[in-house]
Amino acid sequence: MVGTEDLCRPVVFALLTSAVAVGYYASGRLGLLRQLAVEGAVVTPIWPPTGVAVACLLILGLRASLGIALGALLVLMSLTVLRPSSIAILLGNTAAPVCGYLLLRKVGFRTDLARLRDGLALVFLAALSAMAVSATVGAGLLILDGKLGAGDFWLVWMAWWVGDAMGVLIVTPVLLLLHGLRRPPPLARWKEALLLAVIACVVVPLATRASISMLFLVYPLLIWVVLRFRLAGSMLCALFASVMATVSATDGVGPFAGLTPVEVMIKLQAFNGSMALTALLLSAVITEQRNTRRSVERACQELAEVLEHLTAGDTLPGGRRPLDEGRRGEPGVK
Repeated sequence: MVGTEDLCRPVVFALLTSAVAVGYYASGRLGLLRQLAVEGAVVTPIWPPTGVAVACLLILGLRASLGIALGALLVLMSLTVLRPSSIAILLGNTAAPVCGYLLLRKVGFRTDLARLRDGLALVFLAALSAMAVSATVGAGLLILDGKLGAGDFWLVWMAWWVGDAMGVLIVTPVLLLLHGLRRPPPLARWKEALLLAVIACVVVPLATRASISMLFLVYPLLIWVVLRFRLAGSMLCALFASVMATVSATDGVGPFAGLTPVEVMIKLQAFNGSMALTALLLSAVITEQRNTRRSVERACQELAEVLEHLTAGDTLPGGRRPLDEGRRGEPGVK
């Protein structure tokens, strides 16, 4: 007789696969709402499915890869008729986050992003290195299909690569933080968070839609959020600012007005990338320093307790007495 546990495992796997596929597809439809044409190829400035895929792999492991492939297939089916070349795109979109996950696992990545090395690993391994796989496959297939000239390969490759990398930099930390959330902050912090949210709703639209270039206004706000709320607040702020900047860029308004599509892509991705890096790395440094300070304070407290016991002549842990420690080396004393 087959046990209940054995029956539950395929059901759980099917549910997890379906959830990952739905999440990938839904984020893909959101990403397709805003597109840019670069040398005749349509690309998305931010491709959220890559961030969803990397986060799912970090949380669920390699068993999430089937859901990623299924979600990528659904996105492709919603865009075009499936052809033999679609298989290669499907494999590239699945292999890129899997490579990112394997690289992060190789270096001992921790999903709480509390160390600077974790932030650097997410940036340079999962985002910048692994996403080159999907960009190479996608741009290469456009050339093979005759939709792109060989001379335009690197420009389209760069746009594709940066869009996928932005998805990892902006979306993955938010999903990891939501997964690791255990309890809400106290009421006093909610008041400050609400104040910062109101300020962000004023400053960010002004910076991204003003006729003169005022994108720099976002950085003081971002640093303030990092100092007060660290990674959770900073990545939500970065996500909001990236979405608003992407909307302005695709609409061709504000600081992006009058620019060519290539110039829009370069300016937008420079802003999104520098902002995500600032939020991710600065919050990691602050969190790491705070954890180090707590460890030092805890060690000092334990040392103070030991010194207090030694001064008072009390029994130390293990039933030993301070005088016994001092006399152990004397003749006749064991």
